[in-house]
Amino acid sequence: MILKILNSALILFAVFMGAKHGWNMLTAKPEMLEMFGKWNFSKNAVMINGAVTLLASILIFFPKTFVWGNFLMAAGILMIICLQLLNKDLKGVAIEIPFLLLNLIIIYLQHPLKSNVL
Repeated sequence: MILKILNSALILFAVFMGAKHGWNMLTAKPEMLEMFGKWNFSKNAVMINGAVTLLASILIFFPKTFVWGNFLMAAGILMIICLQLLNKDLKGVAIEIPFLLLNLIIIYLQHPLKSNVL
């Protein structure tokens, strides 16, 4: 029971962070445009990435789309990590790694409302 509560808190945190960053990208906040601009992302590409991140956040809530939402979120984070590594920005990589691990831990713990009946 405690594990389900902890997992629920982790899911809520991941969804909140994904929605926050997704919304910032979708609305083309200057800090997001600046970050993605150093990798030659256009404003439209940042907005599309934001829409995908928001979609991933929503998908995490539902047991049937839980893994897909986490996969999309982790793929977006992994993309940012790879782009940070191309620029040799290890501080940026270190900031992103806990969020990638968070999605992987959440997948491992599974959705708290998932029924175990097959």
